[in-house]
Amino acid sequence: MSYASPRLYWSCARQYIPAFRHLDEQEAFWACCFRGFRSNTGSVVSRIGDLDGQSWRTSQCRITRKENDKSRGVPPKRERVYSFHLTVLDIGTMTIMSKPNFTLAEGQPVTDPSVSTTLPSFGGGGYTTLGDTLLLETLAHFNRERIPERVVHAKASGAWGEFEVTKDIGTLTSAKFLNGVGKKTPILFRLSTTGGEKGSADTVRDVRGFSVKFFTEDGNHDIVGNHIPVFFVRDPIRFPSLNRSHKRHPATNRPDWNMFWDFHTNQPESVHALMHLFGSRGIPDSIRRVTGFGVHTYKLVTADGKFRYCKFHFRPTLDITHFSGLEGTRMAGANPDYHNQDLWNAINHGQYPIWKLYVQTMEPAQAETYGRGLFDITKVWPHSEFPLIEVGKMTLNKNPDNYFAEIEQAAFSPSNMVPGIAMTPDPMLQARMFAYPDAQRYRLGVNYTQLPPNRAICPVYHPFERDGMATITRNYGGDPNYVRSSLSPGVPSQALSDVRHTERIEKNATLGQNELPVEDEDYVQPRELWNRVFDENERRHWIENVAETLDEVPVGLRQAVADMFGKVDVRMGQMLAAKATNSSRL
Repeated sequence: MSYASPRLYWSCARQYIPAFRHLDEQEAFWACCFRGFRSNTGSVVSRIGDLDGQSWRTSQCRITRKENDKSRGVPPKRERVYSFHLTVLDIGTMTIMSKPNFTLAEGQPVTDPSVSTTLPSFGGGGYTTLGDTLLLETLAHFNRERIPERVVHAKASGAWGEFEVTKDIGTLTSAKFLNGVGKKTPILFRLSTTGGEKGSADTVRDVRGFSVKFFTEDGNHDIVGNHIPVFFVRDPIRFPSLNRSHKRHPATNRPDWNMFWDFHTNQPESVHALMHLFGSRGIPDSIRRVTGFGVHTYKLVTADGKFRYCKFHFRPTLDITHFSGLEGTRMAGANPDYHNQDLWNAINHGQYPIWKLYVQTMEPAQAETYGRGLFDITKVWPHSEFPLIEVGKMTLNKNPDNYFAEIEQAAFSPSNMVPGIAMTPDPMLQARMFAYPDAQRYRLGVNYTQLPPNRAICPVYHPFERDGMATITRNYGGDPNYVRSSLSPGVPSQALSDVRHTERIEKNATLGQNELPVEDEDYVQPRELWNRVFDENERRHWIENVAETLDEVPVGLRQAVADMFGKVDVRMGQMLAAKATNSSRL
């Protein structure tokens, strides 16, 4: 049955959308949809065309299902309650099928999708033909169903959920999704390893990417961080080399500890991140128990232009636990998708993972005298000086209906910031604000923001970005595709750039290759981690974890590793040198 309506993408918030077999069921469904959508001014949208390109979540709606009872000849009724998340992609006619018939990609009927058309020959053979559209379409699509995997963070798990404000921070930021106790915002979550390919094991020693997309009324806001609080490098030009050194050797096509340690001993700014990586945090035993950090320094900005610097922290409500190296290796062989399975099963059984969101804040006056650690992502802000401020909680409550459509096609970027949150002079942040969207354009196409997991739930009107491969909206019809048109229906809105404040720039700053050299300061926080946070058992395991990677590393490079960590703590360097010498195979 066909029914004139918007053609929609949806994901149910409570139930799978049923197959509406009767016209009155469909009418009730669409009435619920339109009843749930309101414009920014609060007025109900009356014309179906006004909905094109927009998204919304309906309130609960009751739909009476009719089911034929052949024994009585009377269609009994059954009422169910549904809630829908909808995005209008185009105006057209949608066909709703209770039992779908197999077709070709453009709707032509197919008798049997498992049998090709042939001209039989002797001996059980046969000749296929170019006229067999079903066969050609099937093979051609199969050849193209893989897309480029992410160059980093390829192996991942993800889920949908919601963020709820538990402590109002309206005095710190005008970001609406962080204000108003009880306010809820839909989110999409993705957690990944960094170095491994899409088919690699979950339980390897690696930094986890921790990404959250908030679907707010002012557009999407992404926090794209890691499960440890610091990073390996602070100059973005080293980022590609860092990741290559953690991947496969160009000749042997195998992971290579020589590459790994050669890179890090020549960029010792990474020593703090290495301390975390080879500590217990290096192999989480569950996604539900990992910490998350925005890592970068951001600004929280109020409507009057006042700002504070901030860092974002996610802490699970479950205890933070980990695998040992041996446990991780065993699980990688027994069940390489263990983290994926654990997260999926927990959500499926109603054991929803929860994280608390906190911020650390620093006043501009404090920042004036704080030093390099303000924007240096190889360092943390001490909690004793900048305590955590609770903001809200994030709950994952829905598994994806289709991994490829909802998680693989999800695109996160630090450049997605809503009014009330702003960038800082962190060079790594600025580089990621370009590199991440650029990677998505390569991987998913220029119109990746139109894909369901990336579409904003607020009205989107940007007719200056249109056309391109795989445009799936009306493409703004005949609206002007140039700026400052008196014919355009668009009007200005409050934007991040409208909130101005003074930015400090160094006097007599010189444009050039201004490297921040590695100094004694770079070893202070790693030393505190070793002496004050690690206990004796943790120190012993850390030495063992690093020493295992040095088994086939040449003597000179082994010594360089010991020397680098010896600058953190002399005893650490001595223990590592002794352990590595005893376990060496060279």
